[in-house]
Amino acid sequence: MIKGKRIYQGETIKSGNKAKKIIIILAVIIALILLFFIARDYIILGKNKETNLVINNRNITSDLKNHILIENGIIYLSKPDVENFFDKHIYEADDKIVTTYDKKIAEIDFKNKKMEVNDSIVEIDAPAIKRDGESYLPISEMKDVYGIEIENYEDTKVITMDSLDRGQKKCTVSANLPVRSSTGLISKTVARVKKGASVIKISETENGWTRVRTEKGKIGYIKSDKLKNEIEVRQDLGEEKQVEGKVNMFWDYYPESKTITDRSGTSIDGVNVVSPSFFHVNSKGELEDNVKEEGKKYIQWAHNNGYKVWPMVSNNGEGMLEVTSIIMNDYEKRKELIKNIVNVCLDYELDGINIDFENMKEEDKDLYSRFIIELTPRIKDIGKVISVDVTAPDGGETWSMCFDRHVIGDVANYIVFMAYDEYGVSSNKAGTTAGFDWVKLSLDKFLKTEEIDSEKIILGIPFYTRLWKENGDGTATSTTVNMKDINRVIPNGIQAQWDDNLKQYYIEYQNNGSIMKLWAEEENSLKAKLSLIKENNLGGVAEWTKDMEDEGIWPIIKEAIQ
Repeated sequence: MIKGKRIYQGETIKSGNKAKKIIIILAVIIALILLFFIARDYIILGKNKETNLVINNRNITSDLKNHILIENGIIYLSKPDVENFFDKHIYEADDKIVTTYDKKIAEIDFKNKKMEVNDSIVEIDAPAIKRDGESYLPISEMKDVYGIEIENYEDTKVITMDSLDRGQKKCTVSANLPVRSSTGLISKTVARVKKGASVIKISETENGWTRVRTEKGKIGYIKSDKLKNEIEVRQDLGEEKQVEGKVNMFWDYYPESKTITDRSGTSIDGVNVVSPSFFHVNSKGELEDNVKEEGKKYIQWAHNNGYKVWPMVSNNGEGMLEVTSIIMNDYEKRKELIKNIVNVCLDYELDGINIDFENMKEEDKDLYSRFIIELTPRIKDIGKVISVDVTAPDGGETWSMCFDRHVIGDVANYIVFMAYDEYGVSSNKAGTTAGFDWVKLSLDKFLKTEEIDSEKIILGIPFYTRLWKENGDGTATSTTVNMKDINRVIPNGIQAQWDDNLKQYYIEYQNNGSIMKLWAEEENSLKAKLSLIKENNLGGVAEWTKDMEDEGIWPIIKEAIQ
């Protein structure tokens, strides 16, 4: 019995010890969990060990590439972080940083306490700085550039940055409450708020909680029924569209030696934008205008008809490949050209501008993008619209490869796809000007490969075609035929054949021993191309060029884009 009892006691002791160990382990685990949740309120995520950065109610501290610097009360963000959160097109060269955001372009260097913003000098308390080989911008001095308000809560070690064009709502707390890190059963307290305190409302959950930001920048959750008196502090300021609905623009081209056609007393139903060829860059790299008195009357005629005026700025002419390259490779020359474009927009009370630079070097592609990046905020700042013409993605170095369509489409109000000259004047092989299959394929690349917002794309269509003459050596030459003249050019009795891939009528006939070929641009061909606008929710249509068309095409265009 004694022996048996000893065994029983031994087992009892062992069981008790085991239970104690389990309890101790559980207690340690619980303590660690509690310590983790409590400590997390004071652990700063990411590389920056002292300050949390909250941008538009999101704690992005862990996403920072470099430390936040605070020196003499100035808050600095590194150039890579500014690029990540504010300006993906920020540019550093010649011991200066050029940054753009919405309607502002700012130029800041590393020496002077001055910053140039939209061609005006602004006094600031600190320049850009270098630290450990990295460039830093004094972002607290650049609030107006980025359209933000900044608060530095030193006691909670939080810096907040809020975009002024984003909506904001505030609520009043109805009781003394903890602000929790999550809506789960176990969550830490990130802050405490007193009855009557204001909090910024971020979002509501489905289970009765609201995500808020406290007056000291802390982000967490409060029960929704504890929030009262919601008010809207700011509304979302979406970009205002100058043209309601889809754009219907025609280019109105006339040579530099002539004056523009007098269109007094005429109107075109459905058109809402006109683009006369008023401006060009000359061989000296200067902006020249061909407006004259006739052009001023044209602008008045357009405005009287309710049309917006977005004149074309071109770089056409002999030797302009090199001239354009010189401008694109020189920041000061780009800056001067931009200033002159802004000035003519103001002088002539224009509504926008259409940039039509062609025949450029492939190696200048990124610099041309810089030109558009730097021009766009200046145009937007004066309440105007910028559209930029580009060619199809596949083609020659100076015709297609000179455009970064993704960047242009991202920056400008509109990118105009000139969907023509599939086979152009330089081709020695006969072919269509704009076959439907080619236009559709190219447009797919704009949308899928270049990832351009469909509503920013304006589809350019031709009011012309080419009559090809095939030579005995297998080559071909062509002449331009206006859409309205096709029936006059083709001899009587010639049968046209419909090509369902191209969505065009094909005509072929003999003339003095040569084979003549023509792919017609007419009502059915243009209808097919216009269908791509609705199908892909494009921003509109542009026609090259006025007075080449058959007048019966305008109702068809109007119907297609409505």
